[in-house]
Amino acid sequence: MNSVPDVSAQAPTTGEPTSPRSLAAYTTLRLGGPPRRLLTAGDAAETVQSIREAAFDDQPVLILAGGSNVVVGDAGFPGLVVLVRSRGVRTVAEDAETVTVRVAAGEPWDDFVAYTVDAGLSGVECLSGIPGSAGATPIQNVGAYGQEVAETISAVEAYDRVTDETLRLTPADCGFAYRGSVFKHSDRRVVLSVDFRLVRSPLSSPVRYAELARALGVATGDRVPLAQARTAVLALRAGKGMVLDPADPDTRSVGSFFTNPVLDAAAYEALLARAGAVGEPPAWPDPSGVVKVSAAWLIDRAGFTKGYGDRGPVAISSKHTLALTHRGGGTTADLLALAREIRDGVHARFGVTLHPEPVLVNCEL
Repeated sequence: MNSVPDVSAQAPTTGEPTSPRSLAAYTTLRLGGPPRRLLTAGDAAETVQSIREAAFDDQPVLILAGGSNVVVGDAGFPGLVVLVRSRGVRTVAEDAETVTVRVAAGEPWDDFVAYTVDAGLSGVECLSGIPGSAGATPIQNVGAYGQEVAETISAVEAYDRVTDETLRLTPADCGFAYRGSVFKHSDRRVVLSVDFRLVRSPLSSPVRYAELARALGVATGDRVPLAQARTAVLALRAGKGMVLDPADPDTRSVGSFFTNPVLDAAAYEALLARAGAVGEPPAWPDPSGVVKVSAAWLIDRAGFTKGYGDRGPVAISSKHTLALTHRGGGTTADLLALAREIRDGVHARFGVTLHPEPVLVNCEL
């Protein structure tokens, strides 16, 4: 385990461990204050060791990998930040129809997706272009274009900070839900690796998402070559500023900042009544009786259109209303102020409360 070199203006003189000036360099938003201490962990054993040592010293710990779904407060983090840099993909089980691969938590997610496409393994191709690490995907049950990782995850290896044990959790243990899991709102369990059970096939899973089907020129339910699905998803994401590009400030974000609200029947009817002349939002009914509604539509119809706020350091993306972007020279406080304005504006207009998708660290909305 290696200490990250000090990049502050000068070494501290108080006897505290050296630390970088801010965590902004490790988040896709390029925002966040300083940690007290920063370490890199090159494998699962080093990740566990660093957490144990911090617990012995009674220090809080933040686990950070790709930094693509986290908003760090301007005050930073008052303890140890562990940068997970473990790598590796290996086959752990296979049969005539499926292959189960174990992916280290620090493996870049899109590199893994590209690997599966090249290997002729179907199941995560529609999750192409999502930034961050493989270990972060079960935390919020990452999903896009009709796929969720919960559909292919067969096990998650995690360190339990309470019992000081390394466990292999089943999908049921993980408590997967829409953009959520047992990992998301608790730091008790730290993901070390993830097992994905994928199908041997040169073709994608059935295309479920209408926008993707249109881009591919097929009907929903059809299957296409894996590489074709990946290319189409990457193009759609790039058009929305959802593929990282250092030259494009629209990509300096955490992707979708708000989740699509899930409403019961009464709340959905109340929304339709308040929407009135602006029309009905895109919605996805569930057999359980709830309805998932497009947050992007609510935001746009509440007056927060693409590019809103672009004269300041933070703004809604010019390509996608769900992405809040840092244009440069801003603070986390600026970003959260914009998020509150949008949340409160949507509630005032439609009576629906939006909830943030990223993990908020030492800050609140």
